[in-house]
Amino acid sequence: MRITVFGAGGGEVTGSAYLVESGKSKVLIDCGLVQGVPNADRKNRIPHEFTFRNLNSVLVTHAHLDHTGRLPILAQRKFAGSVYCTEATAELAGLILRDAARIQEADILRLNRRRQREGRAPLDPLYSAQDVEAILGRFRSVPYDKPVAVAPGIEARWVEAGHLLGSASIQLIVDENGKKKTVVFSGDLGQFGAPLTRYFCRIDKADAVFLESTYGDRNHRSFKETASEFAEIVRRASSQGGKILVPTFAVGRAQLLVALLAWLFRKGEVKSFPVYLDSPMAIEASKIYLRHPELWHERLQEIVRERPLREELLKVRSKLCTTAKESQALNDVKGTCMILAGAGMCNAGRILHHLRNNVWREETSVLIVGYQGRGTAGRALVDGAKSIRIFGEKTIVRASVHSLGGFSAHAGQSDLLNWLAPMVHCRPQIFLTHGEDRGRQPLAASIEQRFRINPKMPDAREVIEL
Repeated sequence: MRITVFGAGGGEVTGSAYLVESGKSKVLIDCGLVQGVPNADRKNRIPHEFTFRNLNSVLVTHAHLDHTGRLPILAQRKFAGSVYCTEATAELAGLILRDAARIQEADILRLNRRRQREGRAPLDPLYSAQDVEAILGRFRSVPYDKPVAVAPGIEARWVEAGHLLGSASIQLIVDENGKKKTVVFSGDLGQFGAPLTRYFCRIDKADAVFLESTYGDRNHRSFKETASEFAEIVRRASSQGGKILVPTFAVGRAQLLVALLAWLFRKGEVKSFPVYLDSPMAIEASKIYLRHPELWHERLQEIVRERPLREELLKVRSKLCTTAKESQALNDVKGTCMILAGAGMCNAGRILHHLRNNVWREETSVLIVGYQGRGTAGRALVDGAKSIRIFGEKTIVRASVHSLGGFSAHAGQSDLLNWLAPMVHCRPQIFLTHGEDRGRQPLAASIEQRFRINPKMPDAREVIEL
């Protein structure tokens, strides 16, 4: 059996994709978009010599773009198999991929106008809306915890990963000439204690494990401590009378923060103020979350049964901003308010406009609540930059910037080790992916120290034989 790391290897965090080849079959685990790195567009263009004709199926861990964003390219290459994932992942992936196609077509139109002025040939987008619809037509929903035959000689089982609504780790059982091997792909794991989705479930058998390492070098503060810190920052920012800007991933983080803020308003821990969810995709994702209460954490189910949290938000005139005009109108809002806008890494989207209009103001507060990729404005803010470039213009940073890693949807080092622990009795080969070297090298050292297993850190396009 051969496994090729087609993304999220070599110290990169995004673009997850693994090609698994057995004697009988080929399956792809995720097919994500490379984001936030130099030459991302070139890296996302899958070489034409990489054929999908003999690909049996694609198995998706969760809906985030760095795990699904290249799926429509398969439709271009006439992929005829099925894309397997949980029901909630299928719904969220449809939302995310349609938005990605829209953004790409708008970006390429703008770029081609410039190329035309320069006398250069136009470029094609990575994929079109038609490609998205074609690949979505190949999606097949699977249940949690039940083995599914996904290709000749290959069964797969989706197990709760606790990262996002519908997220899963995938356990493959591959039969090669009567000899079975078990390979586990962690996908993205959520941190234990976060209250929005269910906690990750652990797997007890593996011959090989591909483990994410986004935060392999550290532990987050507990969610309880982070929520208290969040409340204190919000109280302080509210007293200054400025805007509170939150670069928010539209799927997962936005829903968590809105729910937490409503809960703080309900308990009286924070004086209420208007909250603006300035992300059409986050608004649609919230509707999908509401359709799947069975995947919520038990505590959240109890709170909502007591009284819907949206009642608290209605009291403070919270608003869903779906149009560009509604978003622009937020520039004229006076006094304290919170604006949650995408993109989460400050590399695109409406948050850049809000930063440009407000980050130079001393009364503004910026809350960073998720991973910020290298080269993004968000990473510059986290690193303490005195100025950032937005739309090519230098903008002074006078706002207070707060980084709250405890709201991350990714597990910290201890959670990663605890997830791995039930499998180590099998003495599996362990491969650390989906992390910068600063994350995966300390995690590798901790795994070796605790479990006496020396993990490998594969490069991009590396072929692994099991």
